[in-house]
Amino acid sequence: MTEKAGGLIAWIDERFPLTRLWNDHLAKYYAPKNFNLWYFFGSLALLVLVMQIVTGIFLTMHYKPDAALAFASVEYIMRDVEWGWLIRYMHSTGASAFFIIIYLHMFRGLMYGSFKKPRELLWLIGMFIYLTLMAEAFMGYLLPWGQMSYWGAQVIINLFGAIPYIGPDLAVWIRGDYVVSDATLNRFFAFHVIALPLVLVGLVFVHIMALHEVGSNNPDGIDIKADKNADGNPRDGVPFHPYYTVKDTVGAVVFLLLFTVVVFYVPEMGGYFLEHNNFIEANPLLTPEHISPLWYFTPFYTVLRAIPDPWYGVLAMTAAILILFFLPWIDRNPVRSVRYRSFLYKLNLAFFVIAFVYLGYLGTLSVNPLRTEMAVRFSELYFLFFFVLWVYSKRRSAVFYTGWFAALVGLITLYDYLRGYDEIWPLIMPGWLIPAIYLAIHLLLPMVERLGSDKAVPARVRM
Repeated sequence: MTEKAGGLIAWIDERFPLTRLWNDHLAKYYAPKNFNLWYFFGSLALLVLVMQIVTGIFLTMHYKPDAALAFASVEYIMRDVEWGWLIRYMHSTGASAFFIIIYLHMFRGLMYGSFKKPRELLWLIGMFIYLTLMAEAFMGYLLPWGQMSYWGAQVIINLFGAIPYIGPDLAVWIRGDYVVSDATLNRFFAFHVIALPLVLVGLVFVHIMALHEVGSNNPDGIDIKADKNADGNPRDGVPFHPYYTVKDTVGAVVFLLLFTVVVFYVPEMGGYFLEHNNFIEANPLLTPEHISPLWYFTPFYTVLRAIPDPWYGVLAMTAAILILFFLPWIDRNPVRSVRYRSFLYKLNLAFFVIAFVYLGYLGTLSVNPLRTEMAVRFSELYFLFFFVLWVYSKRRSAVFYTGWFAALVGLITLYDYLRGYDEIWPLIMPGWLIPAIYLAIHLLLPMVERLGSDKAVPARVRM
């Protein structure tokens, strides 16, 4: 039996590099031996991608991309198709799970400097995956043809109409009509089911190839390729198979246990995964009281909503996404891992996580003056995080720190003065303290040596 299997593999190897691919990407691909919990999320993202494609195929067998039939076809899947409710809930829960995993994967990159040399291109490809995933989720958001699907798509597409000169024509081109209609549903279906998945799979393939070319980062931020044994293998590495294939399998099992709990018991997740209004058929004549996108878009939606002028709001929202592309050139500090960065860098990262999560929470709520003011302040913290990252790229002089502190506080104060009017002055004055205190911590305290200094990085990885 073994000889027959060996002969079959030899026959395949003559025609396709099966063994070489297995060795290059699994059996002889050496990964750092100190991977921790944060390194599960790359393989989990691949697992969820496969699950979304498979469940999506089954859903398209019964879904009707027609404005008159779409909602009824979803109800038919839920009520009459055998196990249809399970496939639909797996797909909807998988969409949110995908973003949770991707956000944690990106956060790991921030913590351990996975975007730094020589992994800049790897980070850029990952960001293109993120953009494609956002487009894929947005296109799929319309397909159930519920109230929030319809009106959420209407609001988001209208954002493009705020772009000067080309905006109105661009919005019509995206919709395929002057309003969200059957034409919009058909083109979104085509993009969601065919075009974007192909792009996504291609980008994931390129991402993995780029990763295996430069090698995986690790919690110590040390390149293991620099220290090899007599056989030419990294002394601080182990073959990906079987060590990490087994480990990732354990992680996948734990994830699937949690995933099934959500699917079977709380698939709507209180309206965050499946919104209550989306169980009502789309009605162009009845606008929901509060329109907001699904939770994974809400941090950027809050940035948009924080600025009264639609065009500048769209500009700020776009900048909030695009600035992530420039991380490799914003943070040029040679120390990669958060383990060896300064206390103030760790504090800055914690502020960023709080700001991002809170912006997401605000985006799920209706608008009032206090929430709008908090949206402005935490949007400022979001962008200031990247400025502080640039500042921490190297040691600066006291004049540099104090000069930038005075300049930025002055700009924030000027903006508050220009937007201030009698009704919100009581909110602006205490709100001003949020970015001011943040800047004081991160631009004045670095002058204290023990708070602003990085630690020595070890020569080899630590277990």
